Amino acid sequence: MANQAAADARGRAGHQSAAASSLSGLSLQEAQQILNISKLNPEQVQKNYEHLFKVNDKSVGGSFYLQSKVVRAKERLDEELRIQAQEEREKGQMPKT
Repeated sequence: MANQAAADARGRAGHQSAAASSLSGLSLQEAQQILNISKLNPEQVQKNYEHLFKVNDKSVGGSFYLQSKVVRAKERLDEELRIQAQEEREKGQMPKT
C-alpha cells in the first residue's frame, strides 16, 4: 500500500514537472543551463539569477531578450523546487508499514 502511494506521488510529481515545463516554455534542463545550475539549490538559483539579471540589464548594455530568458528560467526552477518540497511533505505524511 505504501509502495503504491509512493508511486502515485512520483507520478503526480512527474506530471506537475511536465506541466511546469509546458507553462514556462522551458524544460528543467534548459532552465538549469540558462542559470548555470547543476543541482537544484534555492540559494544558488537566487545567486545566479541576480547576477545574470543584473549583467543583462538593458541600461548596462545587456539584452532584454536574455534577461527575459533568465527570468523564465528562474520561474521554472522555482516551480520545480516547489514540486520537490511538496513531494517531500507528502513522503513525510505517508503511513509507515
